[in-house]
Amino acid sequence: MLDLRRFYSDTRPMKLSPRYQQLTDLLKTRILVMDGAMGTMIQELKLTEEDYRGSRFKDFHRDVKGNNELLALTQREALKNIHLEYLNAGSDIIETNTFTANRVSQSDYDMADLSYEINREASRLAREAADEVETDQKPRFVAGAVGPTTRAASLSPDVNDPGYRSITFDELVVDYSEAIRGLIDGGSDIILIETIFDVLNSKAAIYAALEVFDDIGVRYPIMISGTITDASGRLLSGQTVEAFWASIRHANPISVGFNCALGADELRPYMEDISRIADCLVSSYPNRGLPNEFGEYDETVPEMVKSIQSYIDSNLINIVGGCCGTTPDHIEAFSKMVQNVAPRKPAPSSTNCHLSGLEPFNITPESLFVNVGERTNVTGSAKFARLIREEDYEAALAVALQQVDSGAQVIDINMDEGMLDSKAAMIKFLNLVAAEPDISRVPIMVDSSKWEIIEAGLKCIQGKSIVNSISLKAGEAEFREQARICRRHGAAVVVMAFDEDGQADTLERKTQICQRCYDILVHEENFPPEDIIFDPNVFAVATGIEEHANYGKDFIDACEFVRDNLPRAKLSGGISNVSFSFRGNNLVREAIHAVFLYHAIRAGLTMGIVNAGQLAIYEDVPKDLRDKIEDVILNRTPDAAEALLQIAEQYTGKGQVAKTEDLSWREESVDERLAHALVKGVNTYVVEDTEEARLQATRPIDVIEGPLMSGMNRVGDLFGAGKMFLPQVVKSARVMKQAVAHLIPYIEAEKTEKSKAKGKILMATVKGDVHDIGKNIVGVVLQCNNYEVIDLGVMVSTDKIIAAAKEHKVDIIGLSGLITPSLDEMVFVASELQRQGVNLPLLIGGATTSKAHTSVKIEPNYQDEATVYVADASRAVGVATKLMSDGLKEEFCADLRVEYEKIRVRNKNRRPKGNTLRYSDAVDNRPPIVWEGYQPPKPTFLGTKIFDDYPLEELVDYIDWTPFFITWELAGKYPKILKDEVVGEAARNLFADAQAMLKKIIDGKLIKANAIIGFWPANGVNTDDIELYTDDDRGESFQLLHHLRQQIDKPNEKPNFCLADYIAPKETGLKDYIGGFVVSTGHGVTALAAEFEANQDDYNSILLKALADRLAEALAERMHERVRKEFWGYAADEAFDNAALIKESYQGIRPAPGYPACPDHTEKGTLFRLLDATQKIAVDLSEHYAMMPASSVSGFYYSHPDSQYFGLGKIDKDQVEHYAERKGQTVEETERWLSPVLSYR
Repeated sequence: MLDLRRFYSDTRPMKLSPRYQQLTDLLKTRILVMDGAMGTMIQELKLTEEDYRGSRFKDFHRDVKGNNELLALTQREALKNIHLEYLNAGSDIIETNTFTANRVSQSDYDMADLSYEINREASRLAREAADEVETDQKPRFVAGAVGPTTRAASLSPDVNDPGYRSITFDELVVDYSEAIRGLIDGGSDIILIETIFDVLNSKAAIYAALEVFDDIGVRYPIMISGTITDASGRLLSGQTVEAFWASIRHANPISVGFNCALGADELRPYMEDISRIADCLVSSYPNRGLPNEFGEYDETVPEMVKSIQSYIDSNLINIVGGCCGTTPDHIEAFSKMVQNVAPRKPAPSSTNCHLSGLEPFNITPESLFVNVGERTNVTGSAKFARLIREEDYEAALAVALQQVDSGAQVIDINMDEGMLDSKAAMIKFLNLVAAEPDISRVPIMVDSSKWEIIEAGLKCIQGKSIVNSISLKAGEAEFREQARICRRHGAAVVVMAFDEDGQADTLERKTQICQRCYDILVHEENFPPEDIIFDPNVFAVATGIEEHANYGKDFIDACEFVRDNLPRAKLSGGISNVSFSFRGNNLVREAIHAVFLYHAIRAGLTMGIVNAGQLAIYEDVPKDLRDKIEDVILNRTPDAAEALLQIAEQYTGKGQVAKTEDLSWREESVDERLAHALVKGVNTYVVEDTEEARLQATRPIDVIEGPLMSGMNRVGDLFGAGKMFLPQVVKSARVMKQAVAHLIPYIEAEKTEKSKAKGKILMATVKGDVHDIGKNIVGVVLQCNNYEVIDLGVMVSTDKIIAAAKEHKVDIIGLSGLITPSLDEMVFVASELQRQGVNLPLLIGGATTSKAHTSVKIEPNYQDEATVYVADASRAVGVATKLMSDGLKEEFCADLRVEYEKIRVRNKNRRPKGNTLRYSDAVDNRPPIVWEGYQPPKPTFLGTKIFDDYPLEELVDYIDWTPFFITWELAGKYPKILKDEVVGEAARNLFADAQAMLKKIIDGKLIKANAIIGFWPANGVNTDDIELYTDDDRGESFQLLHHLRQQIDKPNEKPNFCLADYIAPKETGLKDYIGGFVVSTGHGVTALAAEFEANQDDYNSILLKALADRLAEALAERMHERVRKEFWGYAADEAFDNAALIKESYQGIRPAPGYPACPDHTEKGTLFRLLDATQKIAVDLSEHYAMMPASSVSGFYYSHPDSQYFGLGKIDKDQVEHYAERKGQTVEETERWLSPVLSYR
C-alpha cells in the first residue's frame, strides 16, 4: 500500500486511529467482505409513516417516510437487526446507515440540524452490533458511510446556465466535516466516501476528512468508491477511471473501487482498469445485476456469485460486498467464496506526476515537452482580457478550446487584472470550462499572484490540477500552509525561485532556493516530489544591461541542477518572457523561443507556458539568426546582444521565420531544393529540379528514395506533430506526385528496379455511397508516407473490392462511407472477406462510422484479421505502420481486440440515457399546436418548377464556409478561423486557393447547377403520416409521406416531436401544403476532378469537390429563401444576412430524409418520385439512396411557424412495427433501414 508519510503533509506527528494497523494487517492476509444493501432490507420491513416518526417526531410538521437515515434515531432495534444479519452472514466490514445523513440531503425533510446526531448515532448502532459478534479470530469493522449528497459541485442543474452551481465546495466541506465528526465520535473505524458521481464532491469530502484528521490529530483509514453510471465508462461528471484515480489518490486511501449503478458483469471492465493502476487496495460492491423494467432485481444469488468469482479468479479485488438489491444471502455466499483466497497485491507505487481533467495526463521520464497553453491568461493575452472584461465568455471559451485543439496538454488560466473581480471571473470561467468536455478533458493550471484566487480556483476543479504558484516570498510559514492546502486539494504545485529577498536572478540563488524549497516540501512536509514543478525564473535576454547577460544560461544551468539533484521534481517556465526585449518582432521572438526551448529541454525542462501550436522549429530558424540567438542565450560572446539586435532588423513581420518569401532556397543543392518544395508545397520548379536530380543520380529510383522521401518524411513528421495541416499536406502530395510522374517513364525504361513502397493499400467507398472527399484525403496522407494506394473510387461492390485486393496483392483494405446505409454494406463486406478467406487487415472510416459500430457490428463478422476504426486522416499512417510492422502488429491487434471486446460488453449492457415511452404515449405527448385561428399559407403554384443552369455567381454569398474548413480538418468557425493563431495561416492560404478556383468555376461555367422544387396540397393523417392530394379539391390522395416520432421520455413534460405535427391534421378542415426540393451543383465535377488527378493534382481535385459540396448547400439555402419569399411567399418581407441564414433564424424548415428528424433514407425515394428529379434535373439515387452526383441536397419544405429541427433519438419496437405496417414493409426490412435509431439493438 501507499506510504502514508508521502501522502499526508503535516509537521506534527499524526497518530493512526486505534484499529488502523489491525485493519491493514488483516487486509494483507485475505479478502474482506462488506455488507449488502441497507435500503433493500429496510424496504422489506414495510415501515409506515408512524414507524419513521417514532415517538420523538410524532408531531413533526411534515412527512418523513423515506428518510431511512432517520431510523438511527427512531427504529434503532430494526437497524441493528439488519446489521446483525449481515454480520452473521460473514461481513467483516459493515456500513453505517448514513448515506444521506448530511445537511444538504436532510434539508429535504427539514432535518438538516440533525446531521451530526444521525451520523453519531448510526455509527454507535453499527459499533454495538459489530462488538456483539466480534471475536479475536474475526474482528469486525465499521465503515462510516459518506454519501455524495443530492447536489453536484461541478455540474449545473440549469441547462440554460452551465456556469451555475447549486452548492459550493466550501458548503460541502462544512457539511461533510460535521458528518465525519459524527461518524468518528460514534465509533466508526473507517471513513467510506462512496457512490461518487461528481468527483469534485468527493474531493470536498476528502478535504473535509483530512481537515478533521488534522484537527483531532488522528488519521483514520479512508475507503473511496466511485460510480460508473453507464456504458461510457465514465463517472457522471465525465471522468474516466484513470482520471478519477489521479484526482483522489492524494487521500492515500486504504482502498479505491466502484459500487452501485451496474451489476458485477457490467462493472468488471472498470474494476480491471482500477485494479491495474491503483497502488492501494481495491474494493467492489456492485448492484445485484441491472434492474428490470419495474426497477426490481432479477439476478439470482448463484448468478452474482459466478460474476464475483471471476473477480477473485482474476485477482482484481481486496474487499467485496454488495450494493442495491443484495441481501445477507449474497454476503454469506461471498464469505464462503473468499475463504483461503490470497488477496490482490496493489500495483507498484508510481513516482510519475499524474494529472487529470476528464481524462488522465501522466508526466513520465519518457514524456516529451509538455505544452501549457498561455492564451487563457488575461495578463498575457489582450484579446482574452478584453473578452473577460466584456463578459463574452463564449468567445473566451473558444480561446481555451483553440489552445487544446492546438496541442496544449494543460491550460493555464489567469484572471489577475486590475479592472476585474478576478476571483469571481476565475470561478465563473472554470465553471463554464467544466461544462465543455473538449476543453475540460485536459488538466488546468490555476494561475494567480493572489492566494485567495488560487484557492477559489481549486474549489471548482474536479481533476488533478497544477497551482501556479507558491514560493518563499512571504516566508516559510505561509509557504508551508499553502503547500498543505494544495495537498488537501490533490494539486501539483509550481514553486517559483523566489524567497524573502526577492526573485532569484543568478544561478547560485536559483539553485539555493530550489534546494531549500525541495527540502521543506519533501523532507518536512511529506509533499510528493513528483508533484513539485520548479520555475527557476525566465528573464528577458538581450536587454543591453550587462547584469542580464547570463539570464538565459543561468536558467538552463538551473534546470540541469534540478534534474540532477532534486529527484522526481519537474521544471517549468514562462517561455515568452525570454524574448520580451524583441516585442513587436514576432519572427525573432518565435526564433528565440525555439532556440531557448531546444537547450532548456535538453537540460531537463519538463513543461513550459507557451502559445500552443505556434512554436517555431529549431532547425527551421535560419542558421545566421540561430547562431546569434545561441550567442545570447548561452552568453558566448560579449557583444552577443548587439549582434542579435543588428541581425533582427533583417527579420520582421508577424509570421514564423519559415514564411520568408524570397527565393534564396533556390541556391541550395538540388536535393535540398526538392525537400524544401515538398515541405512548403511549392510545385513551380518541381519538374526541372526532379530532372536535374535524375541526371545526377545513378538510377532514377534513387531520386524517389533519396530527396523525395526525405522531404515526405519531414512532411509526415510535421503533420504527426500537429505542425502542418491537411491543406499543406495535400499540396506536398501534389509536388510528390508530379515529381514521381516525371520519373516513372525512366524507371519503367530501366526495368530493373521499382519504388519500394511501405505497403499497398486498397481504398473504396462502398456500394451505394458516392462520397469520397474524406477517403481521398486519407489516401493522400498515406501516399505522403510512401504507401501505394489503389483507389477504386465510389459505389464499389464487394466482389470488386475482393477481386481488386487479390489482383493487386494489397496489404490492407480500407472502406469508406458517409450515409448510414453504408454501415450495413461494410458489415457485408467484412462477412464476405471472412467467408472467402481474404485475410487482410480492414480499415473502417467515414462520417457515420464509429469505434462502437466497428467493434459491435463489423469486427465480429471478420475474425481472420484485424478490423480497425480510423477516426481521421491524421491517424491513418500510424495504424497502417503498425499493421505493416512484424514487431508491432501482434501487440497492436491484441490490444485492439481487447478494447473492442470491452466496447461490445459495454454496448450490450448499456443503459439507455433516458427511458422510452410506449409509442401510443409518445403520440399522446405530441406538441400542442393550436390550429384554431391558423390559416396555412398557399404556395403561388402547385406541382413542380425546374431551375436549369442556375447562376453560380448568385450562390457565392450563401456559402457557409465553416464546413469547408472542417472537410480539411481545420477546426474553427469562419471567418474567425482566418485569424486563428494556430491554423490561421493554413486557413488563409486554403481560402485564397478556394476563392481562385471559385472564380475559375464561375467564369468558365465549369460545373452546372440545377434545381427542382414542388408543392402539393397536404394534410396530416394517422397522426404521424402526411397525405398528399392530386389537387386543391382534395378529393383524391395519391401519396403518403411517413414519419417517425421521438419516443424518449423527456423531463419537464416536453413534447415528443414528429415532422407530421407541422401539417394541419385532416380533421381540422384546414387546407395545408408541403414542399419538396432536389438541388445539385455536381454536374461536371467528376470530369474536371479526373483532369486534375490525371495531372497528379489531388489538391485541386479535393478542393473542387469540397467547393461543389458547399455550392450545393448554398443553392439549397438560396432556393429555400426564394421559397419563403417568392414561391410560397409566407415571409415576403424577410431580410436575413448569410450569418442569420446559417443560424436558421427564419420561419420554416427543410428537413432531409436520412438526417436526424427523419432518418429513414427510403423516404428520399418518395421525394424523388414526386419531383421526377432523375428525369428533370439528372440527379439519381443509388440502391442505398445516396444522391448522384454527390454534390446534391434534397428535402421537404414546411412553413408552419412552430416547425423546428430536432433529433429523433432512439425508438422502440412498438413504433417500428407500427411504421412498417404503415409503409407496407416487413419489420425486418424496416429495422434494416432504421438500425442506427433502434433502442433495442
